[in-house]
Amino acid sequence: MAWRASGRKVASLGNALAISVPEGALVSRSYSKHAIKSITASEIWMPGSLNKLQFLGGCSNKDLTRRPLVRYFHASLQLLAKKNGESFGLKTARREKYYVKKDGKTQPPVEAPYVPSTVKKVTKQGLDKTIDIFEGMTVVELSKRTGKSISDLQDIMVNVGEKVCSEFDSLSIDIAELVAMEVGVNVKRLHSNEGSEILPRPPVVTVMGHVDHGKTSLLDALRQTSLAAKEAGGITQHLGAFVVSMQSGASITFLDTPGHAAFSAMRARGAAVTDIVVLVVAADDGVMPQTLEALAHAKAANVPIVVAINKCDKPGANPERVKVQLASEGLALEEMGGDIQAVEVSATKKTGLDILEEALLLQAEMMELKARVDGPAQAYVVEARLDKGRGPLATAIVKAGTLICGRYVVVGAEWGRIRAIRDTIGKLTEKAKPAMPVEIEGLKGLPMAGDDIVVVESEERARMLSAGRKKKLDKDRLLKIGEERMELASPSEEESERVELPIIVKADVQGTVQAVTDSLRSLNSSQVFVSVVHVGVGSISQSDLDLAQACGACIVGFNIRSPPSAVIQAADRAKIKIILQRVIYHLLKDIGELIVEKAPGTSETQVAGEAQVLDIFEITGRSKSKGADVKIAGCKVITGHIAKSSIMRLLRSGEVVFEGSCASLKQEKQDVETVTKGKECGVVIEDCFDFQIGDVVQCLEEIRRKPKFISSDNGAVRIEC
Repeated sequence: MAWRASGRKVASLGNALAISVPEGALVSRSYSKHAIKSITASEIWMPGSLNKLQFLGGCSNKDLTRRPLVRYFHASLQLLAKKNGESFGLKTARREKYYVKKDGKTQPPVEAPYVPSTVKKVTKQGLDKTIDIFEGMTVVELSKRTGKSISDLQDIMVNVGEKVCSEFDSLSIDIAELVAMEVGVNVKRLHSNEGSEILPRPPVVTVMGHVDHGKTSLLDALRQTSLAAKEAGGITQHLGAFVVSMQSGASITFLDTPGHAAFSAMRARGAAVTDIVVLVVAADDGVMPQTLEALAHAKAANVPIVVAINKCDKPGANPERVKVQLASEGLALEEMGGDIQAVEVSATKKTGLDILEEALLLQAEMMELKARVDGPAQAYVVEARLDKGRGPLATAIVKAGTLICGRYVVVGAEWGRIRAIRDTIGKLTEKAKPAMPVEIEGLKGLPMAGDDIVVVESEERARMLSAGRKKKLDKDRLLKIGEERMELASPSEEESERVELPIIVKADVQGTVQAVTDSLRSLNSSQVFVSVVHVGVGSISQSDLDLAQACGACIVGFNIRSPPSAVIQAADRAKIKIILQRVIYHLLKDIGELIVEKAPGTSETQVAGEAQVLDIFEITGRSKSKGADVKIAGCKVITGHIAKSSIMRLLRSGEVVFEGSCASLKQEKQDVETVTKGKECGVVIEDCFDFQIGDVVQCLEEIRRKPKFISSDNGAVRIEC
């Protein structure tokens, strides 16, 4: 029964397979073979049923052997073909690649010039982003402003030792600044006046203008002092702040800015912290370059302007011409239908000062100047210096709040505890109110002019905030140095002979250091690169000499005391050049002369002299020991001189016929090196035999042309190559 059942089952499978094939269709032998294998996969094949399936493809007994193929019951034809190592369908076998190694054929290395790889320019990760922060902002708000996730900000808070709070809890403004600096963004503090006492405050007035137009003399006349006589060279080289009490009883805080072109940064700082700008213009000189620059700073700071036309007492004064010039520069005066007041004054005769006072108070009244009196102070550093006995000192103006002695402050990247507060006359005071210029001491380091003063709660907070700012400054400084190196990595052909002049700058105050440094860097030329390797405040010390000897620099001391004799002797032994000056004009002139001396110069060929050919002599038939035949041009020097060591050029009808070196130069049968104007000589040009009477022989000399130091009337200097 089992045999017959199996036979019937196989027969039925064969019949089903035979029926499924359309009539008239061509079935390949390989397809039939695979079909039989797939059908009989789960059956125990019986030899007796062979004749029932042979019609499918003529399979032999060898193909239909007893094999248990249970695991291939659901296999497709593709998998069967892969198992048996056969190809399925129209796929062709992959052609293998054969590599033949060539023996005995070695090639020498190709000699090619070395091409250095291009240096990729270091670019910033992103643009400097500045966000506004305020007291009590949440982590969510800080995350939106910085663009960082809340978890990242919370991790930073853990690293700086702050307790992690919920994303909706408030943060102090110091922690918000520290976290923002850690993620690489700049911050701007916003202080709220809610719940504070708002009272009127005196105006802060900055006096700006061209050099020697009488700015300091005008302030001296207002406060009945004589500051201009104390200034070195008669020009202001510092940014001074003081309070002037007017006859009406009102007080005005004045800032005096230098007018020299080198102190542009000081004028910009003065315009940034001021309420009103007094633009001083000399009536006999008119509008000058620094006048326009001061006007641009005032417009950039968006502060009102009051024009003071000074020196109206001079014979050549013409105030109307000054007003027309200012109007042509876009300054709308009241006399011409505008809203800008113009007052004619004289600092020496003390005329018009009361009118200027009324104009300033009127402008301040229109502005309704008010400030927060209570709460932590906001102050602005206008100048910083280093005192031998008291340490770092910062001159600041309080913008809002009250600055109290004994509080911890962070000034830029420096911090400290206020040890003493002094007013403009040097008197100690316990507190400073808005619009009051003061001098504070107690800082750990010297801040930069223009830094903000931030009052913090504790010493730990001050240390932490200072460390974060220093880290940010170091990162920016290294990035800037990397960019400068990338720019200097591949110098152009014109700058191939550029030499470096390292300089160490020491000055009396921080603002002057910045001004002197900027002025020296402006003297860069295509031949000399001025590199300021170190800056500092105070006198020249032994450490400065050690640094100068290590890098081969010269030391510039501006408006400082003469160094001790031991330092001067050590500098002489080490051959270190020290330049001491108290006036910016003289300093820039000395550095300009040093640059001209160190510059390699440019190579130029010029005509040193000309001689006219009057006769031609030829020497032939000489022996081999004496040389070949020679043609001598008998000449007379017309202009300049003729030198034997120079290159000779033969001209005929204005065109160059020949150019070569001088083989012989004789005067009255004597060999000479030079023949001057009006003398006759014999000239032999090497390999030149085509002389004609009337030709001109030019003497060419190669010279090194040095650059020139040029100083303009407005104080601007430059190096012209």
